Amino acid sequence: MSVIIGHVSPFSVFYSSPKLLPNAASCSIARRSCYASKSNSCSASKSNSLSPPGDQMGFMDFPYVSASHRDLMIDLASTLETRLDSFLNPCALPPDVQSYKNETGTSHAALHLRSGLHSSPIDFIIGSWLHCELPSGGTLNITTLSAYLNSLTDSPNFFAELFQISPTSMVLMLDLPPRMDLVLHPDYLKTFYENTQLDLHRQHLHKLPEVKPYFSPSLYIRSIVSPTAILVRIETERPEEMIRTHVTPVAKEVLKTWLDVCVFGDRAVVGEGERGCLKRKDDMRKRKTIEVDLGVNLPRLFGEETANRVLEALREVF
Repeated sequence: MSVIIGHVSPFSVFYSSPKLLPNAASCSIARRSCYASKSNSCSASKSNSLSPPGDQMGFMDFPYVSASHRDLMIDLASTLETRLDSFLNPCALPPDVQSYKNETGTSHAALHLRSGLHSSPIDFIIGSWLHCELPSGGTLNITTLSAYLNSLTDSPNFFAELFQISPTSMVLMLDLPPRMDLVLHPDYLKTFYENTQLDLHRQHLHKLPEVKPYFSPSLYIRSIVSPTAILVRIETERPEEMIRTHVTPVAKEVLKTWLDVCVFGDRAVVGEGERGCLKRKDDMRKRKTIEVDLGVNLPRLFGEETANRVLEALREVF
């Protein structure tokens, strides 16, 4: 379930690297399940609200990743919740959607979803993690955190995903995906990408010898990212040090920029005439997530019963 979220439209390993994933019969892996919400969502007070009741492992547990990876995701999620808390509804996802496994127990996922208040610029925030034991013998661990704005503003969304393919290999996807055409609106490009100097973070990572560009097989994903998107594959014998020293500072700065400029900046409210068009585009991305991405991958990864339960819960809040 983890990351199923994705970028402006779910950016997921499932989408980007389907060959990494087994099917439900062989070793199902939850796809990051999720997206959307409008009136239901996931949680408030940090310790209790981010974890499902009982002994289930919740979103903020991140039980399968390394210490530095866990610290990074907890830091990002806590910062997001703290800054946006007054804008958000509590979580209303059922416990068996907040945390779920496949029948064999080889795949485990957690989902966190909070919708924004109608008076706020937040559509919803969503986080997830996915752990899967692969038929080849390795494991796949994916963690994702995204925040989506509604049609009161045309500011970019926020997306962060870190997934480990092996103990020495990981992929980082970090971006503020645009919601306006950058060619038709050069001021948008200048405000959110040039003036904020976001590209300096991408340049910093690309200078490291352990870092190589990551190219998604999905042309759709390549078409929706911003010019400053960080899409990299990291190969290192010291992943803990890499995350602490380089990935964490960059991710925290990108999130800070999104909060300061996109959420709490002085961007004018979108006019009534333009709001409908913006909302239609946002809704199309959500439908693509449910119908094309999750609808295809969840059954393959978790089996029909679990997939139907998760998809039904998401459609209710969608």
